[in-house]
Amino acid sequence: MIKHRHSSLWRWICARILALAIGSVIVIATCMWLRYAVQNYWIMGRMPAAVRQEFLTLSQNPQLNPARFHTIVDTWWGLSYSTPSIASADWATVALLVLVMIPFIVVMGLKHARPLALQFSRLRDAAKDVAEGQFGRQAELIKDAPAEMVSFATDFNSMTGRLARYEKELRASHVAMAHELRSPLTAAIGRMQGMLDGVFDASPAQLEMVMKQLQHLNRLTDELHLISLADAGNLVLEDQPFCLDELIQERAAWIMPQADAHHFRITLRNPHTCPFRGDAFRMGQVITILMENALRYGREGGHLDVALHYARGHYTLEFTDDGPGVSPQFLPEMFKRFSREEQSRARHSGGSGLGLSIARAICQAHGGEISASLPESGGLAVRILLPWHPSDNENLHS
Repeated sequence: MIKHRHSSLWRWICARILALAIGSVIVIATCMWLRYAVQNYWIMGRMPAAVRQEFLTLSQNPQLNPARFHTIVDTWWGLSYSTPSIASADWATVALLVLVMIPFIVVMGLKHARPLALQFSRLRDAAKDVAEGQFGRQAELIKDAPAEMVSFATDFNSMTGRLARYEKELRASHVAMAHELRSPLTAAIGRMQGMLDGVFDASPAQLEMVMKQLQHLNRLTDELHLISLADAGNLVLEDQPFCLDELIQERAAWIMPQADAHHFRITLRNPHTCPFRGDAFRMGQVITILMENALRYGREGGHLDVALHYARGHYTLEFTDDGPGVSPQFLPEMFKRFSREEQSRARHSGGSGLGLSIARAICQAHGGEISASLPESGGLAVRILLPWHPSDNENLHS
């Protein structure tokens, strides 16, 4: 398929203006020349051979007999042939050609300007629809429009496509958010109502069940608040020195009792001291989220390998488990809020679906990035890249 190439707006306008101007002059000059050529051909054809031969000789050198030359011209071409008057046939011909060319120039100018006007019109209509809430509205691309206008329309269509996707994700997020908040709230209200109605005794065990639902609700609101701050660029981070290797060991020690209960093994591979500067609490959240996910979604008696190393101005943290993994189609969706695969990897219901979204927000706030992949050996691998350029007084081993 041959891709249609568009010229730049400046070249597009210049080419059409020059084409109209030069074309008009050429057409007028050609018509004038044809008028004289046809007239001469007609008159020369009617002349007697002797007179024609005499005129051809004198036309090459009129000074031989000027009187005879003008006599032949006046006789065969007419007395008004060389009259310098505004009413002469020459001026009349020019006026007629101008009158004919003006509509031609107007028509051709409008024809060539139409693609530009059409592209502007399509963009205007699309922008109006977007302003009215139709975020997925696309502007038609006009074939012969200038390159800048086509590029503008293409970028506009990309923008509206993203707006439509963001709107769809926002609506889905709102529905999921309402569901997640409603579940613990409904459970707590139902339990409290049961105690008020005498269905349940107001025992410490019943109150503890209500408290767990309220704590779950509180955690959800905290997580949503953190993500909202990150989306708005207002997530405030502490700037303090700490060691990533020590933080990983601390988080692993905290989660180890849960891992032992499921015969789940966690291996840490960070043999060197890794100084870092950032928010230790938030980075601890990220490490905890990834470890808990591996434990929650991994297999019974599984294994999680946590590797940390430094290279080329970046720390790389790799969390690789040997669980069932996810489908390749789900990888791009993993870090979106409330995102869960339809066939969950969890042995039980799992979390709120906000953990990986929080991890991504914290990593991005530190100037880093997080991604997931499916190793050939199976399971799931999550990689975190954190930019870090150590100062001279820091002893860093890669």
